Order: sequence, then C-alpha cells, then structure tokens
Amino acid sequence: MPCHRSRDVIPSWTRTTRVIAGTATALAVLTACGGSGDSDASSSSSSGPVNITFWGWAKGSKEVVDAFNSSQKKIRVKYEEIPSGVAGGYAKISNAVKAGNAPDLVSIEYASLPEFVSSGALADIGDQFTEQDRAGLLPQAVELTTLGGKSWAVPFDASPQAFFYRKDLFEKYKVEVPKTWDDFKAAAEKVKKADAKARIATFFPDDPTTFEAMAWQAGAQWFKAENETWKVNTTDPATTKVAAYWQGLIDADLVHKNASFSPEWTGSLKNGTTIGYLGASWGAGVLKGTLPEQSGKWAVAPLPNWGTPASGMLGGTSFAVTKDSKQKAAAVEFAEWMSTTEAGVKARIASGTSSAFPAATALRPVAKSAFDASYYGGEDIYALFEQAGASIGKNWAWGPSTGTTNTTIKDEFGKIAKGGPTIADAVKAGHDATVAELTKRGLKVEG
Repeated sequence: MPCHRSRDVIPSWTRTTRVIAGTATALAVLTACGGSGDSDASSSSSSGPVNITFWGWAKGSKEVVDAFNSSQKKIRVKYEEIPSGVAGGYAKISNAVKAGNAPDLVSIEYASLPEFVSSGALADIGDQFTEQDRAGLLPQAVELTTLGGKSWAVPFDASPQAFFYRKDLFEKYKVEVPKTWDDFKAAAEKVKKADAKARIATFFPDDPTTFEAMAWQAGAQWFKAENETWKVNTTDPATTKVAAYWQGLIDADLVHKNASFSPEWTGSLKNGTTIGYLGASWGAGVLKGTLPEQSGKWAVAPLPNWGTPASGMLGGTSFAVTKDSKQKAAAVEFAEWMSTTEAGVKARIASGTSSAFPAATALRPVAKSAFDASYYGGEDIYALFEQAGASIGKNWAWGPSTGTTNTTIKDEFGKIAKGGPTIADAVKAGHDATVAELTKRGLKVEG
C-alpha cells in the first residue's frame, strides 16, 4: 500500500493497551513510511559536544534544557519554544519535516503520535530506547508510544483530568464543589445568579481535545482497530450525551466560550468572571504560572462525573526524534534524562510553572516534593491526580488521523451559535472527515 506523505494511570488500562496493541497490523501499513534515523552522536566531531535542537511548549522546558546543559558537556541542547500542538505547533513541525530542516527532538502528545508516524515524520528509536530503558515507565504510556511493533517516542507524563476552582469565590457565592455533572449544572446556575458576569467554567471552541477527554471520561470509544479495519464511531451514546450536555450549558449561557489560554480567557480568570477550569494534572502549573497573584485562592477537585468516579486523559507528552535527525542517540539520551531522571523531573517542576505527573511512576514522589503546593493552600494535589489516574476509562484508543479529526472539529466548534450549528454537528463533521481521510489513505474503514 502506498505511503501518503502529507499520570496513577492504571491497571484498569490493561484493556486499553490491548486495543492499542491490536492496532499493530493496521499500523504496520503506516509505519512502513517511518524514518530509520540511523545516525547517532558518534557521527559528530570528537573535538566538541554534540549539538541537538529541541522544539516544545510544555511548562518548564527551558529550565530542563538549562539544567541538562549544565549537568554535562558532551551534548548541547538548543531549545526553541513553539506554540502548543493544536495551536500551530504540529503544523510547524510537519512543515519543517517536509522542508528538510526539522529539529532533532520534538514534543508530541500521545493523541497525535500516530499521525506523525503515519506521515513518515519520525524515526524508530527502538535501538536507543530499549526494553531496559522502558522498564521503569508506566507500561500503558509505553504502549501509547509503541505502534506497529516499533518504539516512536519517550513517554514523559500522564494527564488525568481535574477541576480547578476559586475556593474563595465558591465560598462567597455559597456554591458547593460539584461531584457530578448534574451538580455542575446546578452550580453553574448558582454562580450566574450570584454574579451576572461570572461563569463556572469555559467551553474552548479551539480545543477539541478537551471535549474528547470529556467523551473519554463518559465511556466513549471513537477508534478501534480490528482485523485490519479501523472502526470509527463518534456518535455513540456516551459522546451524544456529552455533546448534548455541553450544548445545553452553552445555550443557557452557563459557561463562557473563549479560546483556551487566550487573553480573553486569562483576563476572565484574573478578574474573577471565570471561577473554574476543567483541565488536567498539568493545569495546576499553568494556573500557578499564569495567576501568581491568586495564590491561596485556588483548589483542586476530581472532575465531575456521571455517577461513578471516572476520568479521561487530556494531553500527555512524549518526545520523538524526527526522521532526518543526524543525532538520534544524543536526542534520545536527552529525552530520557527529561523523563526518567530525578534531576530532570526536579528541574521542570522546580520552575514553578509545571505540575507534570510523570510516566516514570517512581518519580512521582519527586514531582510531589518539588511542587510548591502552597498555591493550592497546601492541598495534596498529587494524591488527587493518583486517584484520578486510577479512574481513567479503559476503552479509549487514538486513531491515525487525529490531525484531520481535530482540525475539522475545531473549525466547526468555532461556528457554534444558539440556533445554529451544534456540538453534535461538529463531532459528526469530524467523523465524516476522518472516514474520508482514512479511506483516501487506502485503509479499510467502518463508520
């Protein structure tokens, strides 16, 4: 078939890993396009250090690079901060690969890794990132970076969902922290009644991954590989329920609708007209870094659920080597240092802007001790992340065309208006675009 170029997470993930492992046959077609990246650090001049470039956006990345460069002299890392993946970072990486001037190492979220593998943008790193290296990492995270029987990235973190809220304003408005989504709607109504300008949270029209995590939490399964066929289903009961619920909140004007991390969203947090944030474990560092003046006013709670504690996974970072890198060994060594060493995790979290939940389970106590929890009144947020991770739904798997799926949904989300296009319309458009893209690639598709 031709190549078309173009966080404690859990024992209950066992079924997910089987689903992902079951995609190996279908992905064998895709991974045939992947780069080999055979060159390594020894190809550089022995007269000086090996130089590599790294593109990413995760909080604390610069501090990690600085700490690594200071820790040794054989590898020098040049860091360039790029927009987050869905905000243009992935397009920048793809364009650089096509132009032949890509960096050596890039940040790629688990959801988008199959897309980059299928386009032939990455190098198989199995010869450098060995079974022994992977042994200390969460097996489920390793599975998310193992496609077609090959290893494509070094897992860094897991990212269970959480609800961040302004404790002071919840108390002022006499609003109880919601445990279920019914509670959340009632709390949203109470917030709006208490302050006509305030809302409990925000719907992000530019970020389909947040909605996907909500669907995951509700038990949806959009992609499944079976007998060399991709089964795509975004109109299942769980997704339909979540879409209808959020459409109801939007129609009733119970949530704001702003782009994620935009000046409008940040401004509403600063002035108290948005008093909650439905995010993930990494969101604790985002709020702390964005709103330092609000230290002590925020708290963290489990994500509201549909009657049983559950979580999806929002984001989650891996580090991949691009196909044309001449320094694969050095790039993998740096990626492993970031992900699997105490020094690497400490450097990131000590920056004060990261609350990463490491895939290296042994390093979670290190992350907890490095994170200054005084911002959240001393709350043990890592214990909450452990519990949330343990409730992550076990049926979700990512397909090989996440870029197409998410770009389409994002475009349609931007059109949502009362009496106009709906969330369900946007998700259906994403479904149709995904099926068309996989069919164009010559894959068997049902959906």
